[in-house]
Amino acid sequence: MKTRHFLSLFIISLAGFWAWDALYMHPTSGSWPWLVQRYGLYLTGLWSIGLMSLCMVLATRPAWLEGPLGGMDRIYNLHKWAGILAILFGAAHWLIKLGGSELRDLIGQSGRPAKDVVLFFAQSWRSPAKDMGEWAIYILLALLVLALWKRFPYRPWRVLHKVMPAIYLILVFHTVALTPAIYWSGPTGALLALLLAAGSVAAVVSLAQRIGRRRQHQGRIVSLNQLGDVLEVVCEPGSGWRGHRPGQFAFVTFDRAEGPHPFTIASAPQPGSQRITFQIKALGDYTRKLATRLHEGQSVLIEGPYGRLDYQKGRTSAAQVWVAGGIGITPFLAWLEHIQRVPLESPVQMHYCVRDASKDPFVERVRALCDALPNITLQIHDASRSQRLDAHSLLGEGTASNSRMDVWFCGPAGFAKSLENGLQAVLGRGVHMHREAFDMR
Repeated sequence: MKTRHFLSLFIISLAGFWAWDALYMHPTSGSWPWLVQRYGLYLTGLWSIGLMSLCMVLATRPAWLEGPLGGMDRIYNLHKWAGILAILFGAAHWLIKLGGSELRDLIGQSGRPAKDVVLFFAQSWRSPAKDMGEWAIYILLALLVLALWKRFPYRPWRVLHKVMPAIYLILVFHTVALTPAIYWSGPTGALLALLLAAGSVAAVVSLAQRIGRRRQHQGRIVSLNQLGDVLEVVCEPGSGWRGHRPGQFAFVTFDRAEGPHPFTIASAPQPGSQRITFQIKALGDYTRKLATRLHEGQSVLIEGPYGRLDYQKGRTSAAQVWVAGGIGITPFLAWLEHIQRVPLESPVQMHYCVRDASKDPFVERVRALCDALPNITLQIHDASRSQRLDAHSLLGEGTASNSRMDVWFCGPAGFAKSLENGLQAVLGRGVHMHREAFDMR
């Protein structure tokens, strides 16, 4: 399920539960300006804490949700956008609350609904809950700005991000203290209690640093090989490793102070061996320093495997197209290795887009792997020679408008969006784009 579809369904569901309580079971009397203000206050608050509860649960990396949501990379994408929306709805909730004073000055107190009664044990919590909720919104807005500011360094952002579960628990207190008692007796209360309980458990797991613990494996680095600006790291994941499927990824911790980073497993499972390979391109401060910090025999923490990028899930009636951009070749390396032993039945067009084919560390390897596979047609697109791939060149001349195409993509997000838009302009719903969403910040 696509992220926007899931979020839309989640938000509509929350609104539906709330509307049943607020508008049907327990309608409030008053003038319409005050009713709009009151209903807006509660609905935005419910959306905010509901989405934040979803964020907490998704942050625990629930592998059981990979199937319905399309992989752990999709779960992280959903976590990211649910968090953004939660903070925006929280800000709207805060502004609507402040707007009550402006509305009173404008139209007076006439028609203002009576103050809602909260749970009996929360009567004395009102004042601290309001203050704590307000400060929590200030902090969340600041963290949102830092999260969206890509130039802000990853390490301090990661440290700041760790306070999110604590802020969430403060907002749970805010919600329990200020939610009207009548809501707790209806469907809104049941749903809210479930969300708060699940979110609170997830927050405690996060604060206790227990996320992904059951899928962690203590391994070691077997070998290192520098391939231009790419560092090849071969690891032995340990006796508990149950294997992986080609195209999956893992969270790898080389330095506990730095924390886990996601890397695609660039090798296929081999009979009699558990070794897995990561091809790590020097793209930032952390990855640029790995070559000088890692050594053979070094211990490494590997969590996973995760991911649902699988060419075997394509439609039988659709043309198969694989597109790799730069270091996005890594899952395809695993696929090509796997197909050497498990032959591919349907033909595949493979496109590898590189900056300079003469310097790329994988061009010759990809060519050799594809030469041994008669069902795969490989094209190298060398940007240094102005050989750029777009939808027009991918489709070719005279392509029927009712063609069906499954495109498996790994590479820059902008390239993927441009290619998808171009293909959909010609094929419409006939094209299915499958790609990893590795933007996990």
